[in-house]
This record gives sequence, structure tokens and C-alpha cells, in this order.
Amino acid sequence: MSLSITDQNKLDAFWAYCVKNQYFNIGYPESADFDYTIIEIFMRFSINNCGDWGEYCNYLLNSFDFEKEVMEYFSNLFKIPFEESWGYVTNGGTESNMFGCYLGRELFPDGTLYYSKDTHYSVAKIVKLLRIKSQLVESQPNGEMDYDDLIKKITISGEKHPIIFANIGTTVRGAIDDISEIQNRIAAIGIPRDQYYLHADAALSGMILPFVDNPQPFTFADGIDSIGVSGHKMIGSPIPCGIVVAKKNNVDRISVEIDYIAAHDKTISGSRNGHTPLMMWAAVRSHSDAEWRRRIGHSLTMAKYAVDRFNAAGIDALCHKNSITVVFPKPSEWVWKKHCLAISGDVAHLITTAHHLDSSQIDELIDDVIADKNQRAA
Repeated sequence: MSLSITDQNKLDAFWAYCVKNQYFNIGYPESADFDYTIIEIFMRFSINNCGDWGEYCNYLLNSFDFEKEVMEYFSNLFKIPFEESWGYVTNGGTESNMFGCYLGRELFPDGTLYYSKDTHYSVAKIVKLLRIKSQLVESQPNGEMDYDDLIKKITISGEKHPIIFANIGTTVRGAIDDISEIQNRIAAIGIPRDQYYLHADAALSGMILPFVDNPQPFTFADGIDSIGVSGHKMIGSPIPCGIVVAKKNNVDRISVEIDYIAAHDKTISGSRNGHTPLMMWAAVRSHSDAEWRRRIGHSLTMAKYAVDRFNAAGIDALCHKNSITVVFPKPSEWVWKKHCLAISGDVAHLITTAHHLDSSQIDELIDDVIADKNQRAA
């Protein structure tokens, strides 16, 4: 492969741009402290994980053996026996969440999907793609689901098989829906546990809660039916990806035999990236639990530091328990554009992912927020 001098210069300029902005993302939950150079040699191959990693596939260039070990790791992490689980490495959180909603719909074809106003925007898209009935549930001021409104809407509709979409860390506020409360409330209105579905979107927090001392309920042992976590967020990856884990007996309902590849396919995307399972495998094999705990503990410490600095300056800021998402009032446009902040309504947030080795970038942002506050008060 050869390029013209002009095209090579364009690539070189983009390389410099990427190096300069590698750690820009204080407003988004992508960790940039990864090193997958050991995987680079595989970029010369067309690795395609089409079908089920647990079965033979006639397309030989796949990374199924590595994907199986990745799924075994996450089944253990999320407290379900490996032999009772099935999942795969997805293209990202949207596909993971779609897979969970898809399973719920196949289990209860006439069921209604209930999700809160603080749920990630992709779920509204999933509703359209799956053509599933849905109900939007109110959120509490802290971003957590309003359980009174959930039960009210289930009761009024007469829904017998609700499909619940729970947020284990909302996008904007980092709030965690209480899945124990959800199950207790649904039991109180007479719906047995085997008559509804509960999916957990743990895109960011799914790699935080397993490594803290007092996690909120979020695992299969706590009552969920499926869970999604992102690979490019807390773990870190140059290619967006995710992991979804579900109960095998539910997944078996959607398995389709594909004679073209001499295999069964349970996935949404069919042909799948075979490189991201290699990356996730390298990540989980190269980090001990103690190393994850250290990395996540540092991120939580940085989040507390940011909250304390904001509050000391008279700026209201909050960070939920076991969260690295710090929420504060939306500053002026020049501030949120300069720091590439995510904004929603009247709030903004910063996220203390693990590549923030010190407080320098946090301090620079908070200094600008304080200056902006003083300018507007003048």
C-alpha cells in the first residue's frame, strides 16, 4: 500500500492531532491509558468472529478461543456460573443494550419496555428498531429512576410482563437505579419474578462496582437477567466495543442456524470484529483484581477531589456513591467548548477516568468554571 506525498502528509498531520488530543476527554467516559501494541501484529489479518464462539465455525480466522475466556471472566465478575451464561463482545453499549432488550422482547413478545428519562439516548432508538412497546418513566432529581412512577405506569397499563431497563450509572449524573427496590416494588403488585425481564446498563460502572468495597446491587446474584458493559470506557480500547452477558437459557431462544458458516448465530451484528475480543482478553489477562482496584480507587479519589474543589469555591457539585461522574452547573459556552464537556439541560459533568494521573486537567477546568462564575456575577 502506497500513498501520495499529499495523502501521507494528511495522515502525519492527523497523527500529530491525535497525540495532542489523546487525553482531552475529561467530559467523556473513555479511558486512554491503554497499550495494545502486543495486538498490533494481528491487524494484518481479517479476523471475523461470525457466529457463536462456543461452536465450530467454517470461517477459520476467528478469535473465538480468546472471546470465550473474556466471557468467562465477565460471567465470574457479574456472578453467574459460566455454563449458565452466554454473551459476546459487541460493537459497543448500544448493541449490548439492544441484545438485552431483544431477549426481553423474545421472552415476552407483548411486554412493555420501561426506562427512565435519564436513560442513554440509544434506548429510544432501540425501541424503534425492535418495534417494542415502551413507557418513559420519570427520574428523581438525582437521576435515579422514580420507582413510584414506574409502578404507577405498570399498574395503570395492566402490564403483566414488564421489561425493565435499569441504569447502573446514568450517562449524565452517574446515578444507579436500585434493582432491589425495583424487584421489591414489582413483587408487591403481584408480578412473579419469572414473569418480567430486568436488563442492567452498566456501561461505565460495570467495571467500577466489582472492585469497590460496598457496591450497589448490580449482578445476576442480585436478580438481573442481562447486563452490558463498555470496553472502551473504564477498561480502555482504541476501538469502541462492549460486552453483554445474559442467561444462556434465554439466549437459546434466539439462536439461528446459518448453513453459510456451518454455525449457529445468537448475535445481533452477525459478522463481528475479531480484534476487540483480543484487546479485551489482553486487558483482563494483564490486570489483577488488585490492579483494577488501585486504578479505580485513584479515579474515585480524583472525583472526590473535584467535588471538594467545586464546593470550596461555592459551586454546587455532586458525585454519587461509587461514581467517577462529577456533576456541576453548566458553565458558559466558552468553558464547555474549551474543555469538550458533555452538557445536558442546566448541568455539565466531568469524568475522572484513569488516565488523569494527577489533578492538572481537573484544576484547569475548575479554574475556568470559577472564573466564568465570577465574570457572570460581576
